[in-house]
Amino acid sequence: MELESRNYTAEQTQVVQAAFMSKVYTWMSGGLAITGLIAMWVASTPELISAIIGNRLVFFGLIIGEVLLVGYLMSVIQKISAQTAGVIFTAYAALNGLTLSVVFLMYTSASIGTTFFVTAGTFGIMSIYGYYTKKDLTSWGNLLFMALIGLIVASVVNFFMQSEMMYWLITYAGVLIFVGLTAYDTQKIKRMSTANEIGSEGEAKSAIVGALMLYLDFINLFLMLMRVLGDRK
Repeated sequence: MELESRNYTAEQTQVVQAAFMSKVYTWMSGGLAITGLIAMWVASTPELISAIIGNRLVFFGLIIGEVLLVGYLMSVIQKISAQTAGVIFTAYAALNGLTLSVVFLMYTSASIGTTFFVTAGTFGIMSIYGYYTKKDLTSWGNLLFMALIGLIVASVVNFFMQSEMMYWLITYAGVLIFVGLTAYDTQKIKRMSTANEIGSEGEAKSAIVGALMLYLDFINLFLMLMRVLGDRK
């Protein structure tokens, strides 16, 4: 994918950005729909619950598979077709649905619905801010990345420590981090919009990459808010 922006007038740039972001949000919404539907299906099928949730080896194998799939997509995105990238993104969303089915087993349907709408509202507000703000959010990137690494390390440590205080610190820090990442990533994706010809393979692949970024922000924000707002069964 090309990295240099093309020469557009201000009006053309706005049109190109709006069209590109529409593709990004369409892919992201599709991914979330696939994840949610598969998660609900698994949670309502005892045989699948037993095979996936009841077997730690399978469950953690799926999580590792998701990480590898994302890493693979990002490493080969310039070499593969947009169609292949779309298939990989869809496969990732489906795999994520398998592992996120645990949410439907742990929490009540009402609290899941409430948390989803709170997440959607928060995500929407921050994404709109990232899109329209005149402020350059580039400086947020390194700070948020370092905070995210710290969050992952703390989560691993607390997996063994089982500290309730650390659990809540990680949770609220996670909410703030993914709220910030939503705005930062939206602005970053918006800037990607003029890097390729309209309707080209490069543009299509950029839209999928952007959708993956925002999809991950949404899912992680949702999971963090579930800890705060979710009512356990």
